[in-house]
Amino acid sequence: MSTISSDISVRSRVEAFLDHEADCADRHLYSEWLELWSPTGTYWVPCNADDYDPRHHVSIIYDDYQRLQERCFRLSAEGAHAQDPPSRLCRIVGNIQFDNEACSDDGELHVRANMVLVEVRSGLKTVYAARLEYRLLLVEDAFRINLKKVMLLDNDEALGNLTFIL
Repeated sequence: MSTISSDISVRSRVEAFLDHEADCADRHLYSEWLELWSPTGTYWVPCNADDYDPRHHVSIIYDDYQRLQERCFRLSAEGAHAQDPPSRLCRIVGNIQFDNEACSDDGELHVRANMVLVEVRSGLKTVYAARLEYRLLLVEDAFRINLKKVMLLDNDEALGNLTFIL
């Protein structure tokens, strides 16, 4: 059995998947972005520390799939005042690494990456840097996100208007 880190095909597919996810978020393609998620997925952006228990501490974002649907609906609606004008986004996702040599017992692929995101909105340019953790499920020969954890490097600082997809 080959390991994930040496399986070029799986590595390439994961990289392409993460590139596509970033592109959907940058271009505000919320329906396409939501299709990349598992119905059991969680989108988590911790606050103040990367590993606080989100059930007992505040998070910047802690959405289950239903909340993700609501978030995407609101961002797609004409009345998304927090995104008027919409943010122009450009992100780079790289340094992709696998946390395990093969899929875990529950079938999840554990992936880590780094991200730099530039947002331009109303004449203001903001740069966000983060470490990312993904738990990916292979469903019918396609990956689905079961967890996306975005650990902003400055999650213990005052942050601006984070009403877009990180």
